[in-house]
Amino acid sequence: MSIPFLAGFDNRLKFQRQWKFLFPAIALTMLVFIPWDMLKTGLAVWGFNPAYLLGVYVGNLPVEEWLFFIAIPYACLFTYHSLNYLVKKDYLGVYAGRITLVLAIVLLIIGFMNTGKLYTSVTFISTGGFLLFHHYVIRAPYMGRFYLMYLVTLLPFFIVNGILTGSFIPGEVVFYDNSQNMGIRIGTIPVEDMVYGLLMLLMNVSWFEFFRNKSLPLT
Repeated sequence: MSIPFLAGFDNRLKFQRQWKFLFPAIALTMLVFIPWDMLKTGLAVWGFNPAYLLGVYVGNLPVEEWLFFIAIPYACLFTYHSLNYLVKKDYLGVYAGRITLVLAIVLLIIGFMNTGKLYTSVTFISTGGFLLFHHYVIRAPYMGRFYLMYLVTLLPFFIVNGILTGSFIPGEVVFYDNSQNMGIRIGTIPVEDMVYGLLMLLMNVSWFEFFRNKSLPLT
């Protein structure tokens, strides 16, 4: 997070001016994802290896997990803001509606086909439902920009999440009950993590844009 934090003070980007929109967006998203994480940890859908932790817990979550929901959205929203500044044309905007609708339908189908698997069903159905809400209710003009940011952040996602799930290190930082997911992994990363990340980032971007321009039909 230190790199995007320091880079945010660049005179061209002026990301620090966005903090008044950024931190409320992160806080509201945490109100959804922290209880979700606590519940899934309590149900042993996933867990954390104490060998890699400081040993400080808030609720049943290590403090590192709380910081995850601040550091990752901060870095990704910085990327989103920077790409909006650096890439003037919205290349994916013309396709965004179709991408959103197809992705939502596919996720909902997979989610309902796996109702016995908590991680898969809850993640896919929640993400599919939120995408449909975006498509039919919010009708946000920034979805093409969001998809670009998501694609760009997949590379660091695979590196960081790969390490957390056991790539390049002995053991895992985060482990999963494979009976609660589809068992499909990209390297060591459950495919559900990609969908979980998409939902978390889209929720952060949605609140960020709402606070920034107050023009989205959310009220």
